[in-house]
Amino acid sequence: MATNKSRSNGEDFYRDVVSEIDDVSAMLGLKDIFVKRLKKPQRTMTLHLPLKLDDGSVEIIDAWRVQHNLFRGPSKGGIRLHPSVSLENTIGHAMLMTWKSAVVNIPFGGAKGGICYDPSILSPKERENLSRRYIWELIPIIGPEKDIPAPEVGTDSLTMAQMMDGYSIFAGYSVPSVVTGKPTQVGGTVGRHDAVARGLLHVLKEAAREQKIFLYNSTAAIQGFGKIGKSVARLLTDTGCKIVALSDSKGGIYSDEGIAVEHAIEYKEKNGTLAGFPGTDTITNEELVGLDMDILIPAALENTINKDNAGSVKAAVIAEAGNSSISKKANAILFDRGISVLPDILVNAGGIIISYFEWVQGKQEFYWNAVEVDERFENIMITTYRQIDSMAQKDRTSLRTAALKLAISRVVKAMELRGLYP
Repeated sequence: MATNKSRSNGEDFYRDVVSEIDDVSAMLGLKDIFVKRLKKPQRTMTLHLPLKLDDGSVEIIDAWRVQHNLFRGPSKGGIRLHPSVSLENTIGHAMLMTWKSAVVNIPFGGAKGGICYDPSILSPKERENLSRRYIWELIPIIGPEKDIPAPEVGTDSLTMAQMMDGYSIFAGYSVPSVVTGKPTQVGGTVGRHDAVARGLLHVLKEAAREQKIFLYNSTAAIQGFGKIGKSVARLLTDTGCKIVALSDSKGGIYSDEGIAVEHAIEYKEKNGTLAGFPGTDTITNEELVGLDMDILIPAALENTINKDNAGSVKAAVIAEAGNSSISKKANAILFDRGISVLPDILVNAGGIIISYFEWVQGKQEFYWNAVEVDERFENIMITTYRQIDSMAQKDRTSLRTAALKLAISRVVKAMELRGLYP
């Protein structure tokens, strides 16, 4: 079984998320009972999944599903399949999902799933068996009115189709709204593809305009070249923005003339790495963070921008595409330096907004066209950004602090209204 090389970073991330609850709760003057409840998940299920491999051997795999908060509606959150997954990491991400749903005013609570294994060493059949076993074990606590999983790192639309099928077999009829992120042929929605990247671009355009940065004449670097990083690179290129640096887990590439994104994607898919891409110089991930450019987009795992490298950032705007790509201490450093950080709980909330649209359409069995989805989506992203930006300017805080204050106050209001029972 793969080793957990990133687990310590995941624990640091978890501590940061909990610490933010303390900080914002103090600003809002929340009662102690609410703070205590926000710092603990409502429900955690620990699983030990048997997986029969193609060679006949059996692995026992650690996995979790965490439901952090259900006061604003059924919980919602993706399933991560990665060797760095831990319980603490999964709880932290479930908390972030609560804030994401609340900040964009979607009637969901937050949840997260995690399976601690390396997906790259699984065959397609092994992946399917693992997906079906995981969802089968979760049947007591998930459902369209309880908890709705979605894809995340290491999982995709095919995973969701297989999980939906596994749940539906148990139910005895098709239940498309039990998960989101499915292919359109089995109840998915148009507009899901590139949702996080499109949401990021909606917010970035607004923020860049305020910074007097014109995307068609700007430069950007993207740290992390997975699904989200590739999508962001494509969309930014379409605006005329010049992508000068890209990186993956094995290092990065740089060209002051700009990188041909489509060719880089083809090269990465063929070679499994960006290293050696023709016409570029090799750089490290640390060097990428410190490049002189307009826009920096971290789209990797947690804490890739931290207290050790935040001081070297030269970008005017950072759009946090990955979940908690910027540590708490790094956020403070960047704010003090006057660098605008567009926080993850807004920037990458596109996934949960489109998931909500998919869930609604599945429950009513009536599907919208692409124009309807795009109009609703853009309106939510831009309206939320403007509200948060106004709060940040009024209170003289960072955008992240303003977003957390808005989200946590909405969750606590729901908790107050529903009361404590028994």
